Amino acid sequence: MAPAEYDAVLLASFGGPEGQDDVIPFLRNVTRGRGIPDERLEEVSHHYRANGGISPINAQNRALKAALEAELAARGIELPVLWGNRNWDPYIPETLQNAYDAGHRRLLMVTTSAYSCYSSCRQYREDIGMALTETGLDGKLAVDKVRQYFDHPGFVEPFIEGTAAGLATVKAELAAAGTPGAPVHVLFATHSIPTRDAEAAGRSADEPREFAEQSAYVAQHLAAADAIIKAVAPEADWSLVYQSRSGAPHVPWLEPDINDAMAELAEAGTKGVVVVPLGFVSDHMEVVWDLDTEAKETAAELGLAFDRVPTPGTHQKFVTGLVDLICERTARNTIVDRPAMTKLGPWYDVCRPGCCANFRGEKPTIAGADTTVGSAHEPKPAQNGTVA
Repeated sequence: MAPAEYDAVLLASFGGPEGQDDVIPFLRNVTRGRGIPDERLEEVSHHYRANGGISPINAQNRALKAALEAELAARGIELPVLWGNRNWDPYIPETLQNAYDAGHRRLLMVTTSAYSCYSSCRQYREDIGMALTETGLDGKLAVDKVRQYFDHPGFVEPFIEGTAAGLATVKAELAAAGTPGAPVHVLFATHSIPTRDAEAAGRSADEPREFAEQSAYVAQHLAAADAIIKAVAPEADWSLVYQSRSGAPHVPWLEPDINDAMAELAEAGTKGVVVVPLGFVSDHMEVVWDLDTEAKETAAELGLAFDRVPTPGTHQKFVTGLVDLICERTARNTIVDRPAMTKLGPWYDVCRPGCCANFRGEKPTIAGADTTVGSAHEPKPAQNGTVA
């Protein structure tokens, strides 16, 4: 996609509750349309309740927004950073309306999801498309999106630093316990998704591609993990594991679960694990509960030395990388070079037709070659991600 003139950046994220009274309304938003009663939602709210009803994600997004603003200002790039969430205040429709009321007409969206699948990419595109339709801004406000950045150096390099430090920590702990040189395994953890969604990830009607394990979502994680291991410790044993499974038990999701994987490793003689939260941009609830609480407890029960690597958060390399991604798309301050640390990238600026299909039904989308939402600009579906 050719560089364009944008007048604001939209930081789009998942959102989370900020108090005990917010938990059930937030979970209603997350599960809307599925008919799940509040009694069931209360059963699954314990990880939020245990943390005062507060998800760390909103505070982390405020910090990331401030860091992006500082980096843009340091480069002399005059683009305000707006923030909108899918499931909690500030909501995306309100953010778009406020942007339009402030005089903005073309936004460039950066999401807090690095990979390709329905929930990590297409659902954001749908949320924007539906919001433009519902607010009456379709045809008045254009929204494009930066590429998925799973293998951009700004995302990968903080994990390289963290993985190296994590291996050193676990090895030192084992040495101190009198077992120097004991087997250590690196677990790259990401959010599990339904296998049907995994198989649809990255699929394109006009450009079929073959991916490892028949999924762009899985292939992207494997490629990023391989790049990290090669940079840190090529001889290290590692694997990709999953966490945070939800939904009906009979629906197949990606496996193995991290806790099951640790049990198998311990039985096979592994003495320590380094957990790399490769699927996550920041230390939100799936990290602080599913990894820092549940997985850490499992490791302790199994007698495994354990270290969890930091997420990129507001690491300067990550912030710099996101601004570089913005500059790839802007007519001013353009960056022509598009780095990628795996053979899969750089990923598309414009999502391909049918990519990461929504099996629940078609909805208006933006930033794709199969979009259904109009734009204030001339329709150019092959080049412009804002229109059909």
